[in-house]
Amino acid sequence: METSNLKVAVIGAGNMGGAIARGLSKGTMIQTSNIAVSDISQPNLDAVKAVAPEATITNSNVEVIKDADIVIIAVKPWLVEVVAKEIEPKLDYKNQIIVSIAAGVNFDRLADLFDTQATMFRVIPNTAIDVLQSVSTISSHKATKEQEDLVLDLFAELGKAFLVPETQLNAFMALSSCGIAYAFRYIRAAMEGGVEMGIYPQVAKEVVVQTLRGAIDLIEANGSHPEMEIDKVTTPGGITIKGLNEMEANGFTNAVIKGLKASHLK
Repeated sequence: METSNLKVAVIGAGNMGGAIARGLSKGTMIQTSNIAVSDISQPNLDAVKAVAPEATITNSNVEVIKDADIVIIAVKPWLVEVVAKEIEPKLDYKNQIIVSIAAGVNFDRLADLFDTQATMFRVIPNTAIDVLQSVSTISSHKATKEQEDLVLDLFAELGKAFLVPETQLNAFMALSSCGIAYAFRYIRAAMEGGVEMGIYPQVAKEVVVQTLRGAIDLIEANGSHPEMEIDKVTTPGGITIKGLNEMEANGFTNAVIKGLKASHLK
């Protein structure tokens, strides 16, 4: 599908919708002038405009979907029905693709709110979409291969995108969308450990962030399992294995797994 003139409407400019709009404006697939964003909050819209001055902003959800090829619904789950009642009569199901970011609102419910034959996608991104480093997990409903490729390409510009069955979306949400908060919590914990050992907080943060960045680059470059890289730095009788064993004794791995499973919607 030709994308040079593709028009995208984003309903909701909060944490996720605003991040998507700003992220799209930094990509190459969508011209910033072809991005339109609606929200009831003017400060949210102004935050988008500050990064993407050529984007269109409005308080009207009906207005924002006019001429849009892709309509992204980026509101809280309990607001999806409100938005649907407002825009459903104005949608052109033959020419417009609906993309829902609302966690937990499945295709059966979306079909009730819109149309059973509508082309729809559910996307679970994370907030790193604002810096083009999101993991976006995507499922489709009544979509062609071309449409699936289009939405995959669109979100792949904003990080990495995976097309999965809807039944797996909640597990991916725990691993990535919730998971980014767990990563931040590790950074905070490591910073606090650094401070206790006498390192200034800002320096500790820089060291931890760079250490994680190095670990990510290393495992991607080598295509290796994490345990292989761990083995390289755990010499017999050394301090690293002592630290790892102490973390495991205090439930590190079990805590991570239990945390992920607790945030896995069934």
